[in-house]
Amino acid sequence: MSPPNGHKSLWLVLLFGMGVMAKSLNCPVKCTCQYLEVNCTGQQLQDFPTTIPLDTRQLILATNNISYLPSVELNFLSDLVYLDCRENAISEDLDFAFISLNKLIYLDLSFNNLTRVTFTTFSQLSSLVVLKISDNPNLVEIEKDSFANNTWLRHLDVSRTGLTFLDISIVKDLPNLKSLGLSENLWNCNCSFLDFTLWMKESGVRFPDPENISCYSPAALHGWSMPGVESKLHYTCLLHLHDTDYAFLGLIGFCIFSAGTVAAWLAGMCVVLYEFHTTRGGNDEDEDEDEEATT
Repeated sequence: MSPPNGHKSLWLVLLFGMGVMAKSLNCPVKCTCQYLEVNCTGQQLQDFPTTIPLDTRQLILATNNISYLPSVELNFLSDLVYLDCRENAISEDLDFAFISLNKLIYLDLSFNNLTRVTFTTFSQLSSLVVLKISDNPNLVEIEKDSFANNTWLRHLDVSRTGLTFLDISIVKDLPNLKSLGLSENLWNCNCSFLDFTLWMKESGVRFPDPENISCYSPAALHGWSMPGVESKLHYTCLLHLHDTDYAFLGLIGFCIFSAGTVAAWLAGMCVVLYEFHTTRGGNDEDEDEDEEATT
């Protein structure tokens, strides 16, 4: 039996209030929640919030003190498409942090304490379009093929990190890459970097803040802009001989000269011995003829 008409409005208000209460209970403390979005910016959180609604699409945890992304709690949010964790203290291993987030499109881990990126760090993020890992001063290594499964990646930023080298295979096989941030890193522009600088000139990828993409070492190339340094590296690595090269060539020349001298001496000795033997044989025959004539 339905309630009297006079009480219908009361029931509607009660049901609406219960829905609001349920929603508020699922929203983490100190965070604000609206439809499919949770925003916890600047709340001095020490840990990842555990009461996030499971249907959340956008999660913003920027400007807190979170040092660890728990794999279990994070991967419950399988519908997540946008994750902003910039300006935290994340330094733990992330190899299993994003196992179930295959819908994630945007990931910002800038201004943290990451130290390395491996093949498994982002391998499950097959839909990733934007990845920001800039301003991680302790990030010193990105392994080969680290983004092999991120073929939709369009924007990658590794500016202002501890990187000194970036293997060309890391970015060359990203067919949709349009923007690559490389500025203010301590790039070591040795001969191993030649292929990368050549790719920069020919790839068609946009490099934000290009005036701050330059070589830090070796000293002879300090301050040289990239990819402008490619012609210098081409000359130095492929055409110009270093002191060690001259020393090596000098050693080879000396060995060849010594071998030739020894061979010539041996040949001369053989000729002398042959002539000596031939002359001695002739003299013996003349003596035999003289003895026969006198008898």
